[in-house]
Amino acid sequence: MRILSSRPLSLSLSLLLSIFVRGAEEPVLEGKRPNIVVILCDDLGYGDLECYGHPHIKTPHLNALAESGIRFTDFYSAAPVCSPSRVGLMTGRNPNRAGVYDFIPGNKDIYLRASEVTFPQLLKKAGYATCLSGKWHCNGKFNNDAQPQPDAAGFDHWFATQNNASPSHANPRNYVRNGEEVGALEGYSCQIATDEALGWIEKQQKADAEQPFFLYLAFHEPHEPIASPESLVKDYREDARQEEEALYFANVANVDAAVGRLQARLAEMGLTDDTLVIFSSDNGPETLLRYQRAKNSFGSAAPLRGMKLWTTEAGFRVPGIMSWPGVIAPKQTEKAAFSSLDFFPTFLELAGAEVPRDRALDGTQSLALSRRRDFGAGKASAVGILQCPQ
Repeated sequence: MRILSSRPLSLSLSLLLSIFVRGAEEPVLEGKRPNIVVILCDDLGYGDLECYGHPHIKTPHLNALAESGIRFTDFYSAAPVCSPSRVGLMTGRNPNRAGVYDFIPGNKDIYLRASEVTFPQLLKKAGYATCLSGKWHCNGKFNNDAQPQPDAAGFDHWFATQNNASPSHANPRNYVRNGEEVGALEGYSCQIATDEALGWIEKQQKADAEQPFFLYLAFHEPHEPIASPESLVKDYREDARQEEEALYFANVANVDAAVGRLQARLAEMGLTDDTLVIFSSDNGPETLLRYQRAKNSFGSAAPLRGMKLWTTEAGFRVPGIMSWPGVIAPKQTEKAAFSSLDFFPTFLELAGAEVPRDRALDGTQSLALSRRRDFGAGKASAVGILQCPQ
């Protein structure tokens, strides 16, 4: 594969989405605009999934998602800690440009500035319905007119928390829906966020099935304080070294179950072939007992060096899975580097929206593509991309 790029070791998502399925006659970027789903975990380590080599945690639904498309070996978040990572993802820019350098404590005067442009804003302008369900963490004064809220970042519908689910993943009571506090809820946060997302998709499809949608499903798991269903914890007690480790393993398994529910419902609604799904994490895994409540932080970054907050590989390098059945060829493992900063320009390209030219972007954007279909290997490949220097 030959790549001409201003970032030589990086592969633009646009290149990957130029892949043809065996036997397909039409290029990907023509025709109906796709729905786009980004599933983002919180503190999930590079080695925490079965398809990334974890020896105990079972993730059959994420395994299937990877089998249906691309599993990245070198997928990078925008930062090694939550708030800057999420700001970078939203803006396609190094989060330092937006003035967000570390996690944002509650009630602080730190936030994603209104002067920044987010890709949900531009997708909405291009005709997409947009939804955030889960963790926001791009401001300090959440649900407060003193700072921009998720709707200002382009979300028609938002169901979110400022930071972690509280008091834990079990029965959270700090969710806010479109500016209204929801109160105590029953269940586990990743399942609650998935319920909200599915309800929104179903309502949106009934209102206008032809309108494409963007869903940002931002799980709190497996960030502390961890809580996991007993039905899953019991499956891991034999393999875990202690109860807290079993809780962590079950927490990741619960995320897998939530992803499975989402994928199953998309299939039931006939949306699978029209939907690009990307699964990843905001940064690497938390260090066990780094602070008092981090007693369940048994995340794995294996075989990488470091953890969350580190500027070595384990801080940034995270699981990355991409699926778009019928468009992206299945059973691929991609070794080229890729970043969440690339979401911004590529999603806009897929939506037929214009990329802003009044600011520096740090993600890559395709200007010219040449493609070939290689059916000898049983799948197609893209062969050539010219990147725009920023």
